[in-house]
Amino acid sequence: MLKKALGTGVVLLGTLHFQTAIAENFSANLGFNSEYVFRGIPQNSSSAFAGLDWSKSGFNLGAWTADVGDGLEVDLYGGYRVEAGDFGFSLGGTWYTYTGDFDEDYLEANVGVSWKFLAFAAAFGEYDSDPKQNYQFYSVTASHKGFYGTFGTFADDFDGSYYEAGYANELTVGETYLFNYGVSIIHGTSTLLGGDSDTNINFQIKRNFSF
Repeated sequence: MLKKALGTGVVLLGTLHFQTAIAENFSANLGFNSEYVFRGIPQNSSSAFAGLDWSKSGFNLGAWTADVGDGLEVDLYGGYRVEAGDFGFSLGGTWYTYTGDFDEDYLEANVGVSWKFLAFAAAFGEYDSDPKQNYQFYSVTASHKGFYGTFGTFADDFDGSYYEAGYANELTVGETYLFNYGVSIIHGTSTLLGGDSDTNINFQIKRNFSF
């Protein structure tokens, strides 16, 4: 139950720069993970995923889906992000749904603050179990030239932490964009996984589309 309650999709938020004019954008992505690991918890091996996003003046709406073995995970999300100088602030929410019996549907609120190479994220949700379980999630990420490191931890009715380090970039030939790629190593603690600790290596390839 803990694995299913915590192991869900990624929240993506829109962007607004004070100095730019209002713009409307549509984008999509299609990719593959050798290991689908979310917040330190393994979800599924060899997982394909796809997403569609709309953004305008800092607001963002989107949908993202991934293979979780027992059907599909489908995430519907929205948010708002504003940037001022080196600082960024975001607020949003996600509705997690499933086509199979992997998990029950539930909602999560998300908050983010960033400054230069540092980013802080927080999530607050309630899992519809019997009795109901509330959880909080906090993470801090440092990044530099494609390299990044993340520490994440849970609080309230859920517990445990994870560590992640990786590298991500895009492959181009001349001025032609081909695809994004990344590799990461993720270590979940025994408390987080409800038994033994576990370390996974994930290879990702993703193609972004703008229109």
